[in-house]
Amino acid sequence: MNICFINPPFKAEYGKFSRESRSPAIGHSGVLYYPLWLIYAAALAEKNGFHVSFIDAPAKQYNEEQTLAVVAKEAQDTPLFVLDTSTPSINSDIRFAEKVKALNPQAKIVMVGTHPTATVEETLTKAKAVDMIARREYDATILELASALRDGKDWQGIRGLSYKDSTGIVNNPDREPLVDLDDIPMAAKFIKEHLDIYDYAFPAATYPAIQIFTGRGCPARCNYCVYPQVMHGHVYRKRSAANVVAEFEYIAKEFSEVKEIVIEDDTFTIDKDRVVEICQMLIDRGLNKRFRWLCNARVNLDYETMKMMRQAGCRLLIPGVESFNQQILKNIHKGTTLKQITEYMQNAKKAGLLVHACYMVGNQGETRETMERTLQAALKFNTDTAQFFPLIPYPGTEAYDWAKSNGYISGNYDEYCHEDGTVSCVLNIPGLSADDLVAFCSYARKKYYLRPRYILHRIYMGLKDPEDLKRSLKAFGKLKQTLFKS
Repeated sequence: MNICFINPPFKAEYGKFSRESRSPAIGHSGVLYYPLWLIYAAALAEKNGFHVSFIDAPAKQYNEEQTLAVVAKEAQDTPLFVLDTSTPSINSDIRFAEKVKALNPQAKIVMVGTHPTATVEETLTKAKAVDMIARREYDATILELASALRDGKDWQGIRGLSYKDSTGIVNNPDREPLVDLDDIPMAAKFIKEHLDIYDYAFPAATYPAIQIFTGRGCPARCNYCVYPQVMHGHVYRKRSAANVVAEFEYIAKEFSEVKEIVIEDDTFTIDKDRVVEICQMLIDRGLNKRFRWLCNARVNLDYETMKMMRQAGCRLLIPGVESFNQQILKNIHKGTTLKQITEYMQNAKKAGLLVHACYMVGNQGETRETMERTLQAALKFNTDTAQFFPLIPYPGTEAYDWAKSNGYISGNYDEYCHEDGTVSCVLNIPGLSADDLVAFCSYARKKYYLRPRYILHRIYMGLKDPEDLKRSLKAFGKLKQTLFKS
């Protein structure tokens, strides 16, 4: 039996829509995330004997017509379609589902992802062609559903499914999150067999790169972060160190062209003992000399672990700093302090690690003064790269509930992206409009990246490391249109 997994087309005429980014959009820097959650579900199904068609329309920049042609060619008479979604693209994805259904009227169409998980009734009411939603982590749910359809068994009691019947919308109990993550096949192996690594780009990483997850869930309670709140929960479940390192070895053997591995866990460094174990294994097997790698790491990471990571080939840390105002950090349940942020920046530099710092404006308590203070802190920290972004509240998060209940957002999902697919600020808070927040982020980027000190830093880094020069030129080529926009 065939299962067709689709990352649907969206605004292909403008670029590659990165649906699995934490803020789905066509990125100014040319970013395109691998659709990893869809990949893991497809890989698990394939491991269990199902034939898999995998169509990543944004990666090929296919429009709707081109994608439907591929569906007709590769997935004719397929009984099960799994469609990824996102908040900005949901209305387009619903229309696309209708066209897939018209081509395959007997097939079951399942939507997955954060948006339909958070808006089950709304989505199923709107999406007449969608038969079901597989909520939260859906790997095992899709596998069980496919097995039931193949074997002619009843699927209506499957945990984690929501569906429509004659009585209305039925929400089965949640499925327990997967614990044995080693049981799920490696993303890299599926990528090797089904995708083209050159289609994807992560501007902070040396191109070409591969993204993987080594764990799911995050114990932090940041009120804006959609994946822990909607998909994976707050318990960090981990692949074993041996399993993670085995994927590094697979990539080393099968992808001679890959220069960097991106560990996409919300916070890879939660379990420091496991991080040290992975690092030691990478060193022992010489993989620290073969690969650079980077990861998301909260600002509570200690210096000794940073040193070990650097020895093991880690090049870059990505912390969510968000704000340099303690009250705002408290308001968003960040669980970090200004002292931790400052020490983290100092320790990373001392350990020889680069930092891509993420700053966010528009959170509860934000003012023009707090935004300016955050920018001044960013300039002082002088990290290798930095991003300045307005808060984008997504359904299912506490930030969304806060913004919606106070009338700070309209709830119109089409507003989450501009016509050209780039991210749009939907938030208007007291004293700061959406235009104000966007204007400040634009101002902050210019202030940060057009400093003589920063330009000299980039030249120095490029002379020291030709790969860094290539990465910088590629990212700047994409970013310059917005950086120099008045």
